[in-house]
Amino acid sequence: MSSIVSFIGWHDSGKTTLVCQVVAELKKLGYRVAVIKSSNDTGIAFDTPGTDTFKHKEAGADSVMLVAPDQMILQTANSDLSLRTLAHRYFPDVDIVIGEGFKRARKIPKIEVFCNNDQKLRDEVHGVIAVATNVEGVPGDYVFRLDEAKEIALFIEKRFLTQKHGGEITALLVNGNKIPIKEYIQEALAGTVAGFVQTLKFNDEIEEIEIRVRLAPTKKKG
Repeated sequence: MSSIVSFIGWHDSGKTTLVCQVVAELKKLGYRVAVIKSSNDTGIAFDTPGTDTFKHKEAGADSVMLVAPDQMILQTANSDLSLRTLAHRYFPDVDIVIGEGFKRARKIPKIEVFCNNDQKLRDEVHGVIAVATNVEGVPGDYVFRLDEAKEIALFIEKRFLTQKHGGEITALLVNGNKIPIKEYIQEALAGTVAGFVQTLKFNDEIEEIEIRVRLAPTKKKG
């Protein structure tokens, strides 16, 4: 699990310079390093030359997050995670994640958008459930015009949101990949973990529990 240390001090005390130097040294030692920058200011530009977050990235940080009153921005290296894994890892609290792109994503429903017949992808990709286009005469059960965003939103709501019955109780990710588990196993895991946590000195009402397990690498025989 990740260790945490924070550098504190007044504005212009040299925190950013020191943090960048420390990040660079830790990277030389072979460590993966993330930086979380906290600020009370609003309207901060992220990852542009001269900004603190740009300096952190330039120093070699693997991931940089900005936390400000009006925004929270995360930039991290591409780990080739699937859209499904990205959604479950970084946005577990939302009702739906909308992707843009990811045309090769497996087992992901897709709404195809095109302006002319030469742009159609349905013959190349799987999972197209609807089309948005101003091209006339496009066949299909769910074909929307490009100015029908409201209708598309209602389609998404009906297809994915109104049919949900409380969602998953337990989600399992192994090596970043979501593993489907049956409802009764979800309930069993949730009950076991919640029961264990309740035996600890924890006074707050429990609404959600997150566990991350990192196993030691197994030694190869021979």
